[in-house]
Amino acid sequence: MPILLHFGKTQWASALKLSCVALMVFLACPVNSMDVLVPPQILALNGTDVRIPCAFTSCYKLDPSKFAMNWTYQDTSNSTEEMFMTYKNKITPLKSSRFGDRVTFSGNLDKNDLSITILDVQLTDEGIYNCYVRNPPDRIQGHGAIQVLVLTELPPPRDSTIAVAIGASVGGILALLILSMVVVKCIRRHKNQELISDEQKMEEEGKADGEGGTEEATK
Repeated sequence: MPILLHFGKTQWASALKLSCVALMVFLACPVNSMDVLVPPQILALNGTDVRIPCAFTSCYKLDPSKFAMNWTYQDTSNSTEEMFMTYKNKITPLKSSRFGDRVTFSGNLDKNDLSITILDVQLTDEGIYNCYVRNPPDRIQGHGAIQVLVLTELPPPRDSTIAVAIGASVGGILALLILSMVVVKCIRRHKNQELISDEQKMEEEGKADGEGGTEEATK
């Protein structure tokens, strides 16, 4: 599902999802493993600053002397990757004719956050961004790919009137169903009680008739 950044609620929702997934993976980490957490797609508005999130989980604490990270860009999945940022003992932005000085590191290594920010996004920035992570003694290299789409204008706001109307009607139908179920249940319970009462009366009358017959026979 596309993620449009620059909107507080969406950013928080995306961050919350990534945090929840990271927590689940971390708690279930009895074996050596690494997972890179990224959104599959981001919608960015032309001319704005866009943060591209990338985080990773590992059973091992990050060792700055062994840790390695690479960010690459490619136009399509079949295109050659162009490396524009790396980490080897320190964060190093690489010279790029595409980005110039518009890419900055906005993550936090202490929190396993490898996010970057692209300043003044251009239409030519549209493409696939790859986040590669290596955190020895993890033997595998983590990889996350994010498809970035650049918009020239914001999408029109969705009309929530229909959704509200549908929600209200569905809620009303559910309320009626629940009410009808309660009524039917009460009716059935009442009928069961009547049947039990009738059976008890019949049993009592049968006992009374039996006792009367016994007394007559005795006489």
